[in-house]
Amino acid sequence: MTKKDIIRLLEDIATYLELNLENGFRVSAYRKAAAALERDQRSLSEIESFSDIKGIGKGTREVIEEYIEAGESSLLNELKEETPVGLTYMTKIPGLGAKRVAKIYKTTGISTLDELENFLREGKLQKLPGFGKKTEENILNGLLELSDVKRYPINTVIHISETIEEFLNNLDYIETFDIAGSARRLAETSGDIDFIVKTNEAEQFIKDIETASFFKSFIAKGEKKTSIMYEEGLTKIQVDFRLVSGDEYYSTLQHFTGSKEHNVRLRQIAKERNEKINEYGVEHDGEVITFKSEAEFYNHFDLPFYPPAMRENGSEIDIDISNIVTLDDIKGDIHMHTTYSDGAYNIREMVEACIERGYEYIVITDHSKNLSVANGLSDERLLKQIEEIRKINDEYNEIDVYAGTEMDILADGTLDYSDDILKELDYVIASIHSNFNQTAEEIMHRLKSAMENPYVRHIAHPTGRLIGRREGYKVDIEALLKLAKETNTILEVNANPQRLDLSSDVIYGKDVMLTVNTDAHHIDHLEFMKYGIATLQKGLINKAQVLNTKTRKEFKQFIEDGK
Repeated sequence: MTKKDIIRLLEDIATYLELNLENGFRVSAYRKAAAALERDQRSLSEIESFSDIKGIGKGTREVIEEYIEAGESSLLNELKEETPVGLTYMTKIPGLGAKRVAKIYKTTGISTLDELENFLREGKLQKLPGFGKKTEENILNGLLELSDVKRYPINTVIHISETIEEFLNNLDYIETFDIAGSARRLAETSGDIDFIVKTNEAEQFIKDIETASFFKSFIAKGEKKTSIMYEEGLTKIQVDFRLVSGDEYYSTLQHFTGSKEHNVRLRQIAKERNEKINEYGVEHDGEVITFKSEAEFYNHFDLPFYPPAMRENGSEIDIDISNIVTLDDIKGDIHMHTTYSDGAYNIREMVEACIERGYEYIVITDHSKNLSVANGLSDERLLKQIEEIRKINDEYNEIDVYAGTEMDILADGTLDYSDDILKELDYVIASIHSNFNQTAEEIMHRLKSAMENPYVRHIAHPTGRLIGRREGYKVDIEALLKLAKETNTILEVNANPQRLDLSSDVIYGKDVMLTVNTDAHHIDHLEFMKYGIATLQKGLINKAQVLNTKTRKEFKQFIEDGK
């Protein structure tokens, strides 16, 4: 449990109280307590008493203490029992906050998304006090947009996949399973999800899948393929289960992982050898050859194993991939946050989590003062943090801990800290967090101003996009890449699956220096590195192009040399 978990608890309670039309002062008390915890720069392990934190009263303190002791909140559980689950889904619709949802429910009794959609289509919402025709149209459009998604972003697909995997792991008659298709290739979006399942109990599987919490309906039922509609709130997506029982498993997995272009190129190679590839194996002289792993499948054609993320357009088969970056090449993470700003863990806890991952160096990069919503650091707080990082670094022999910042590039192109402050840091990241609606010229002016600064070493999430949620600001990509070379500034591939920014299509085949980082706000986020590596592999980026593949000694020299 972390401070972030408690903040989320308090915010959830406030939302449920709103849904139940509770007194506004009570709702405000939980929101104020959450904000107070967010501002406090200590981690949960450092907080001895919640009574000492201004903004946390007796009632909220007792809720927090119960949650820490019991691992759950009786108040939140009680509120959830009293609240139809459909109301929480409604709050995700643009234009419908908890207060409005509560008013609709109290007036009409509507508690499901289907009921709400029918109500909106019949034009009845505009007749309620506080709702007009335009509001009704906007809410209906928002609902339809959320419920009629054709392709889901990778972050949603990861959640869906993990939910299904948890279910499959509890079926003891399944020998093994793997995700396949675009989801296994870690594509930015997926229209459906494929699983390869090895079992001799197809009939039992069909019975059991119908009992899953996410099961909506069958699309197809069969011994070799069963398809269902997955539903969780506003998320609805087709999931195909390919059922196999023999030695064809890895051929089936390779086949349905794709991509189509990758497999076409493999079939061309097979044809040159008078062989044929299908989902059951490789046909040779009237026999079908099967394999004990995907690596063995590729070795059959004298090819290296291609990571699923790299299997995109077929061109990867015709190049030497021996120097393409892998997860094992990463020696450190140089973009992460702590409780000094909006992270869940303190500096020492982040350091020790990175030591467990075998990292040789890290850079602590909390937000700068302009990002007040993320508890950004004032000049004084940053200088205090630098001092603390220096002391902690002296305590550890197995890792180097550097003092950095993720500094805002302001709307007019000025930077959030003066050069006098920046020169005290080991490493400076600059990024844009505001005024996304500016023109391309204005955005490029901001980026250029930062990249020309002698202390700015890299630009974080350079386009500002959030996959499936936000396009990002207007960036002249070619000019950005050119400017990065001219100013010796490194561009980031942000590994958070909501970002993957820069994207693989932007960096594909480009001769530019990059860094891949998790932007971790929680120790669990350090796991995101694999998604950033997948993006680099799709872009066919070599190890030598990635800053944090440098050894500890090399990175230290890089820091000391300056920009």
